[in-house]
This record gives sequence, structure tokens and C-alpha cells, in this order.
Amino acid sequence: MHEIDGSYGEGGGQILRTSLALSLVTGAGVTIGNIRAGRPKPGLLRQHLTAVQAAAAVGGAELEGAEMGSARLVFRPRQVRAGQYHFAIGTAGSCALVLQTVLPALLLADGPSQVTLEGGTHNPMAPPFEFLDRVFLATLRRLGASVTARLERHGFYPAGGGRIIIHVEPVRAWQRLALLQRGASVHREIVATVSKIPLHIAEREAETLRFRLNWSDAEVRSVRVTDSPGPGNTVYAALTDDQGHTEIFTGFGEIGVQAETVAKRVAAEVAEYSRSSAPVGRHLADQLLLPLALAGGGEFRTLPLTPHTETNLHIIRQFLPLAVEVVQAEDRTVRISLSTTALLPPCLQNAISPRR
Repeated sequence: MHEIDGSYGEGGGQILRTSLALSLVTGAGVTIGNIRAGRPKPGLLRQHLTAVQAAAAVGGAELEGAEMGSARLVFRPRQVRAGQYHFAIGTAGSCALVLQTVLPALLLADGPSQVTLEGGTHNPMAPPFEFLDRVFLATLRRLGASVTARLERHGFYPAGGGRIIIHVEPVRAWQRLALLQRGASVHREIVATVSKIPLHIAEREAETLRFRLNWSDAEVRSVRVTDSPGPGNTVYAALTDDQGHTEIFTGFGEIGVQAETVAKRVAAEVAEYSRSSAPVGRHLADQLLLPLALAGGGEFRTLPLTPHTETNLHIIRQFLPLAVEVVQAEDRTVRISLSTTALLPPCLQNAISPRR
């Protein structure tokens, strides 16, 4: 039984999700205390409780402390089962973050799975659907995973009500991944989306973002109207290089915040990434650690690490025998290398391919 301190580092919900994911894939029980101690409203909220219940369903787990507001959880998994799953958060809590909790285990299950998630698909402080699909899952496919995602309905904060469907095939053999050099840019696009708010908001965001990035009129720009249970707005910039790697940077409309301000925030993120030579953005760096650990190792280069990423790395090392090297270069990019230092659990050994 692992003992995890939920107040470690940035003290947020990622500690819970990563701990549950690794408990499922290793079969080891976990007790998590001080859950979300670093947040204004500590303990389990609806989104986190849904993640706990999803992990319990996938792994047939016994639970203690699985209730709203709980600061302590005991999770004892039995056996991971492939199958058809449906998890409804009931709020605008992130579908993508719930998926993070169960996806690693389903990649190692004994058969294909389908996961339907209802809740927030586009909300601040979580990966929006486009990032999930085109950046995170696309990178998993390069690692040997077979995962596809479909957005059936947008769910903006605070109404939620979105729906995504994920198809997961078990990994036959992980492939080693090294993302160290950024390729030449081959495609750039700006997309602004609105639901139940004036179209001119999206138009202003798209044009402001194009102007701030100094992208040409020939760059692909599109403004979309969608239907969702509540009003909402996003604008994103996507950059794809000739190595097939895509990064997406997203802004979310807020009441009382001008469309131009939302676009300028996105432009600042894109500019920081563009000035760097690192291929992996900050958000992907955080999410890539666990898949690389399950694959037995890999390496990538990214921007300076956030406290969120450093905390996630600490939790992974509590469950898996990893050697981790973090090297900061003179240009402030950071190279992260992971490798196994001992025999991995049997459930992982069988999925790791020879790398010679």
C-alpha cells in the first residue's frame, strides 16, 4: 500500500489522478491524504469524485473516503477490465482529466474499450478537446497506443453538458519516443468557436490573434458556431511541424474580459513557445511523463518545468522504478530523460517492445 501526501508540491488534483492511474496499472493499493490541500476548496469535488468512481469501475476497486469534500481516500484495485464505460461528471468538470485517470489502465487491459464522458470539454485549467485529440492522443499513438476520440457535443464552463467518446485498443508493444528537435513549421491555423454568444466575438479573437502573431492572411483562420447546453467561447492557435508534431494553445472567453484580451493571452503563449527550440510545450510535458514511464522510458525537450510537472514526476517515482534526468540548457530549454532502473510490474513488462 502506497502512502501519498496530497499536499506535496502544488497540492492539486493531479496528485490524485496520477496516483489512481498508477495504482490501477501496478495493482498496488494507495492511500492519499491531504487531498487537494493546496487549493482554495480542498478535498474531493465532483470532478475528482467522478475520477475516483471511474477508476474504481475500471479496476473493480474497494474504496474508503470516496465522498464529496473528503481529504483522505483509500483505493484498493482488483483487476482492470476492458469494456464499455459511461461516466457523467454532472458539472463542467473536465472530461479530459477524468480520462487521464483510467486511460493508462485501459491501454494495458485484455481487450478494447469504449469510454463515454459527459461534462466539460472546453474549460479553463484543463486540456480542451482539440489538445486532447490532436496533441496528447496523437503523441500516444507515436508511442504505440491506438486511441481515437470523437467530440459529440461541446461543454463549456460553467454549464458543462458536453460529450466525448474514446475508443481504446490495448497496446501491443510500446515504442520508444524521443522528442528532442522541433521540425520546420508546415501548418498553422487559428480557430475561434462560439456558442450562444455573438459571432463577432470569435471574429475579433481570430483577427487579433493573427495580428499579434504576425501570421499572414494566408494562414488558415476559421470562425465556428456550435450548439452546447450553455454559452461559451474558445480560440486556439495550432502549429504543426514536419515531424508530425502539433502543439495547440487555447484561450477561453470570460464574462467581462474583452475578446482582444483573450486573444492576446494566447498570442503570448504561442510567442514563448515559438522563441524556444523545444518541440514539447509545457502542457504536453506534464501529460507525457506517465505514458513514457509506462513505456519503460523515453526523452523529450521542453520549456522550463512548472511546479505541476515537477509534482507529477515526483508521484510517478513513488510507484515505478525510474531513473530521471532533468538537464537545463543555456537556452533555458529542459531535457527530460526517463528510464527504468529495475524490473517493472508484470503488467508493464509484457507491453514493452525491444528497443534495439
